Amino acid sequence: MAFPQPFFRWRPHPWHGLSAGDDTPLRVNAFIEITPFDVVKYEVDKETGYLMVDRPQRGSSSPPVLYGFIPRTYCDQRVAELCDGVDRSDNDPLDICVISERPINRIEIVTKVRVVGGLQMIDGGEADDKIIAVLDNDPAWSEVEDIDDLPDMLVGRIEHYFASYKTLPGEPNTVEIPWTYGSEHAAKVVTAAMADYAEAFGES
Repeated sequence: MAFPQPFFRWRPHPWHGLSAGDDTPLRVNAFIEITPFDVVKYEVDKETGYLMVDRPQRGSSSPPVLYGFIPRTYCDQRVAELCDGVDRSDNDPLDICVISERPINRIEIVTKVRVVGGLQMIDGGEADDKIIAVLDNDPAWSEVEDIDDLPDMLVGRIEHYFASYKTLPGEPNTVEIPWTYGSEHAAKVVTAAMADYAEAFGES
């Protein structure tokens, strides 16, 4: 029996086996690990590719949007060089927040998204950028091309979540968000993370 190419005999690893997208860096694929309805933090196990429970969310807030990563990206030296005041990144795939007008309550899905900006986040002295995107075929966000096109309230909610989601009363805050950037800088971060991946793991 002939199969169309590419044909996977087994499910591909979501980090290494899926494509970052056909029109990068401003249109990418996002693999979703967490929804706004989750009070548990799920994360892809880097060795097996299976989704694992990382930990219950420590605080009372839930992520305000879909959250996951861009396949075949890696945050290393090139990503760190785009973040003033740090000399290293978190050595993880590039995180991405995806805005959808309709509720999506499933994880382990792949969405095609349009990159509109991001948060320059520093966590424990490491660059840990959060790219912000909208569903590419979502009519409600069809005219959004840059972060300035989004409601300030929504961007502020995303920023507040990441600035506080690891902190409990009485504990020091290890996270800072120096600035929120638009699509131009976000494209540089995605490109850098793809280049870091190619250097660490190879092109193919």
